[in-house]
Amino acid sequence: MAGQVCIIGGGVIGLTSAYALVRAGHAVTVIDARDSLGSETSFANGGQLSYRYVAPLADAGVPLQAIGWLLRGDSPLKLRPRLDPRQWRWMAAFMAACRGSVNKRNAAHLLRLASLSQATLQQWRIDDRLEDFDWRRNGKLVTFRTANSFEHARSKVTDMLQQQVLSMGDCARLEPALAAGDFVGGIYTPNEEVADCHAFCQRLAARLEASGRCTFMLGRKVTRIRHADGAVQAIELGSEEMPVEQLVLAAGHRSAELGLPGLALPLYPLKGYSLSVPIGAQHRAPNLSITDYDRKIVYARIGDQLRVAAMVDIVGFDTGLEPKRLTLMKRQALETFPLAGDYTHAVEWAGMRPATPTGVPLIGASRYRNLWLNLGHGALGFTLACGSGQLLAELIDQRTPSIDMHGLTPRVA
Repeated sequence: MAGQVCIIGGGVIGLTSAYALVRAGHAVTVIDARDSLGSETSFANGGQLSYRYVAPLADAGVPLQAIGWLLRGDSPLKLRPRLDPRQWRWMAAFMAACRGSVNKRNAAHLLRLASLSQATLQQWRIDDRLEDFDWRRNGKLVTFRTANSFEHARSKVTDMLQQQVLSMGDCARLEPALAAGDFVGGIYTPNEEVADCHAFCQRLAARLEASGRCTFMLGRKVTRIRHADGAVQAIELGSEEMPVEQLVLAAGHRSAELGLPGLALPLYPLKGYSLSVPIGAQHRAPNLSITDYDRKIVYARIGDQLRVAAMVDIVGFDTGLEPKRLTLMKRQALETFPLAGDYTHAVEWAGMRPATPTGVPLIGASRYRNLWLNLGHGALGFTLACGSGQLLAELIDQRTPSIDMHGLTPRVA
């Protein structure tokens, strides 16, 4: 039977959870510490809905590669060790997951979830006429600067119907904004998509409000979750207490701050940066989504702006903009797409991606019988959000999940 569900977190994960639950007949309350929805990690992320490129960061060879990166001034990775047990526990678990067999298994779990997410978004767009968030199925081209990285990637292409291996000449014909001298080849996936995540959050919020079954409590920080007898009973918002029937934790990396006894959440923020570059009539921005594999930079045309996103900084909980990182990203973007937009007026942004060591999110029941998790999507939050919300609604309703949940069910002590 449909009932009242409270969701902590008003980003894309919390809002897609709310949307799926309202569609299933539930009454929902969404609580967020910020005064506006979708204003943190969902605000200016890369924008690529990359459903077939979901392999986790943890893989064989990554630790050695990371050492090489850390010795470079233009590294896509930055590590700032801290006297923080959470950082060291997360890194130890990440290293343990850096095995080829583990990566392959976890990639299969993510691919299953990504396929559901794409189908769910399509269903919402058609059934509910959900629009006005700059969605396009524009295709994605992953480009390679070295023969070694290109050969390694093309050896992993198994479905030639979904992915096409292209020479640099083919890439330049497919995307004229590319300079032929920069890359040796690419892999093209026609069915990948792009959209504005923040605008998507606003469209969901408007539909939720119009439904009459969703209440928003913004600018309200949850300070404590009260529990007894294996269930959560209420949440505390400062001096105010609010009873809950079902509670969903979807507050990104900050969810760990609300940890309950026996609920150690393996989350840590991976800081990333983006530039939103205005595109004028005189500019030549790429129409396809582009991933510069060797530099680990993604480019997505979202409406009248080019979104450039990059970097993995493991630096603790500092959300500030770091000028050196942004300068590096802007310089590399200018080298690759010098005519793509007005870089002098680019809007700079940084966000904290809530990641598990394995790269696989936590979706489903916790050890508390009415506490549910939808957490740890890392850099794939927008890509996986709709499927994750749909699964959560099915699990709360005790319906058969749309996909096999193996590997996605939380294992939290």
